[in-house]
Amino acid sequence: MVNNEVLADELDNQQLAWDLQMNLDRIIEENTQLAKKVQLDQLIPFIYHIQQAKRIFITAAGRSGFAMQSAAMRLMHLGLTVYYVGDTTSPAIRAGDLLIAASGSGTTGSIVKAVEKSIGAGANIVGITTNAESPLAKLCNHLVLVPAAEKEDHSKKVSTQYAGSLFEQFLLLLNDAIFQSLWKLSGQPAEELWERHANLE
Repeated sequence: MVNNEVLADELDNQQLAWDLQMNLDRIIEENTQLAKKVQLDQLIPFIYHIQQAKRIFITAAGRSGFAMQSAAMRLMHLGLTVYYVGDTTSPAIRAGDLLIAASGSGTTGSIVKAVEKSIGAGANIVGITTNAESPLAKLCNHLVLVPAAEKEDHSKKVSTQYAGSLFEQFLLLLNDAIFQSLWKLSGQPAEELWERHANLE
């Protein structure tokens, strides 16, 4: 005798598994397509700005902030002096420093204000955004344009994911690609980077 409840649960689980696989495939495909649209000639100066900076400051908000904190960690592993804006040990930004600011909309108030203050201090600015007409894009010394959907774009023309998910995911991938290139240029072995990993965890 067939247990209808068990059968229904199995069918529900099959549907859920199918949905999960479709979601994973969709997310990977959207990021793959986005990677092909990013202009590499915007990334090369980004690398040079990092190499030439006395110190590096990083700022972003929300989920973008989590991705950029990961970027800050990797730059620290390379031996660079890097601070995440808002941390209690983050010092004043000065001339010769670099601020990397990420905002999907390019209009996030706290990010724009940090950029304006950094400009006043004589620092250089690299902005990462989806919006070429945004305040962030117009203020920065160098712009990295990521043609993902803004979080308030519900048209699903660029991404079927919720809000700014694609931009936030791609920030992590983009910064890991930047890190890989910087690591190769540094000539440091993995063992040297490993010595800088946190050891109080």
